[in-house]
Amino acid sequence: MESTNKYFFKDMSVMFGRSMRHIIRSMDTIITVCITPIAMMLLFVYVFGGAIETGTENYVNYLFPGIMLMAIGSGIAYVAYRLFTDKERGIFERFHSMPIARSTVLWGHVLTSLISNGISVLVIILVALLMGFRSSAGILEWLAVFGILGIFTLALTWIAVIAGLTAKTSDGVGAFAYPIAFLPFISSAFVPTDAMPKAVRAFAENQPVTSIVEAIRALLSNALASNDIWIAIAWCVGIMVVAYIIAMRIYKRMV
Repeated sequence: MESTNKYFFKDMSVMFGRSMRHIIRSMDTIITVCITPIAMMLLFVYVFGGAIETGTENYVNYLFPGIMLMAIGSGIAYVAYRLFTDKERGIFERFHSMPIARSTVLWGHVLTSLISNGISVLVIILVALLMGFRSSAGILEWLAVFGILGIFTLALTWIAVIAGLTAKTSDGVGAFAYPIAFLPFISSAFVPTDAMPKAVRAFAENQPVTSIVEAIRALLSNALASNDIWIAIAWCVGIMVVAYIIAMRIYKRMV
């Protein structure tokens, strides 16, 4: 039998197509993912926005990066659930009995997460534009923003893979996503960290969401991102690498 490594990308495309069909057949998952971030954006802009001092004239511009991260944080829960479902139904065993590269089973879910969360982000952008969001960023700045969001999505998705592979019940499989989805609240996503108590401020300024938000905010305003962009990339890549290694070790023990 020929080495399955030769057909890695072919196998991965098949697994990716299978996973994407689940998304296409149930687009309500993307709608569900978008509801909470859009509701939060509407609430903060039209209810709390006038009472929050951010030093900017347009609060939706200030809020927008954190809302995108929140949408991605909400969306990764479905990756864990779909993996858990495959595991419980014995789908892994069926695939492992075939001459395919086994890691492609996971990569199919990961790439699907990248696409589905990308669609959710585009929906958030359209809603933000309707609410008055405007950006002076050029094509390169937008590409940099999407690049950071892509790495952020991959990092969280591999964490979701760990949850999906290790969860014992369907009720607990998505529980890990809640603190991730709400981590932007304890950052500079909604309000500047200057007004926070010292302990909270110390945490907010040294957690990954703040660096990512500040980097995206600077790129969208066509300003210098200073060190934030490199810190944001370092956080995302670091989390992704560690989560990937742990996920693959767990998966290899299963197979």
